[in-house]
Amino acid sequence: MKLSDYAKQQGISYRTAHRMWKRGELKGRQLSTGTILIDTSTLVEGTIVYARVSSAENRSNLESQALRVEQYCIARGYRIVGVVKEVGSGVNDSRQKLIKILERNDYNLIVCEHKDRLTRVGFNYIKVLLNSQGKDVEVINEAREEKEDLMQDFISIITSFCARVYGLRRQKRRTECIIKCLENEQNEAS
Repeated sequence: MKLSDYAKQQGISYRTAHRMWKRGELKGRQLSTGTILIDTSTLVEGTIVYARVSSAENRSNLESQALRVEQYCIARGYRIVGVVKEVGSGVNDSRQKLIKILERNDYNLIVCEHKDRLTRVGFNYIKVLLNSQGKDVEVINEAREEKEDLMQDFISIITSFCARVYGLRRQKRRTECIIKCLENEQNEAS
């Protein structure tokens, strides 16, 4: 596809597309006549913006995070097909909105601000899974993991496990209470 056609398709100016070509953001080749041909097999067909915060208290940060990622995608010339905002723990492996993204087929790229916004544990597994489907994950700020980040991850994991343990205990007490009530009803009926 000619660079001018690509620019029209993406809704950007030819100059913007040419700058993207010069920076190496677009793959392709230049003919001896000067015409630039873009390799359309490497183009991102659709991009999903993903933003997440851990608690409802940080909802205002969720909006600004999503806006920053959207602006980044627009600046890169990505065609956004969805913006997903989620409130939930990064350790939780059953976040409904993330699961729905992984089940979708109308995108080639997920963009998030930090790696831990997608998940705190198992990021590389998700990346390998998406790559096997011809998709990818792009992280805007790939900051080095420092002690503070590792400590935060550790605290998140411990908190998640504690919540599960206490939840199981609460369920056990609730089940015991139901059994007692049923036994009392049987004794009263006899």
